[in-house]
Amino acid sequence: MKTFSQFIAEATYDPDLKGAQIRRTGGDGRKQPKRDTDSARKPGVKQRVKAVGGGKTAPVGEYKTRKDAGATKAKSDTVQQPQKERGSAEVKQSYADKVKAERRAAAKARAAAKKGGGEVKKDKTSSKEAEKSATKLLAKKKPEKKVSPNYKPQKASGYTRQERMKITRKGETELRKDFKKQETDKYTKETGQKPDAQGRRRIVQRTNKRMST
Repeated sequence: MKTFSQFIAEATYDPDLKGAQIRRTGGDGRKQPKRDTDSARKPGVKQRVKAVGGGKTAPVGEYKTRKDAGATKAKSDTVQQPQKERGSAEVKQSYADKVKAERRAAAKARAAAKKGGGEVKKDKTSSKEAEKSATKLLAKKKPEKKVSPNYKPQKASGYTRQERMKITRKGETELRKDFKKQETDKYTKETGQKPDAQGRRRIVQRTNKRMST
């Protein structure tokens, strides 16, 4: 007669069911098999594009693997942890005060409803809704990011990083020329003569200062 452990072991490694009990993992340390991005994309979700140069864009073929792929996150990273010691007098008192305040508010609402001849509303919150509310309360609280109401997302230019840097450097060069000419004219007007070696150094210093601000 076989024991329960032997029965389970034989059932788990049944040659007829080879591969059925094996959980396949994905590449790059993923816990799940890698999904096809095109088939997994939800309707209405735009495909990511990248700049290919010349002001043109093309769909991103391969997505980069996340650094935390396959890593198991600790509960403390996703669920708000208690900030005070469990069972402490302070926690008990704060909870008791909260319950007392809720009961007092509910009693006032019932009294007002009876006085006005209205119907006393009862809490009809289902266990499922209560569980959702509890999960929301226990979720890790992240600082709220303030976004300016005037913010407008920048449109994709289609230029690569090298092309954008080239355009930026060209613009900075032209701006530096304008600043240098302005400072030279200013120096000539102040001194009444063309800038000498010391004057040119002063002009360059003023130009660099204006470029950095």
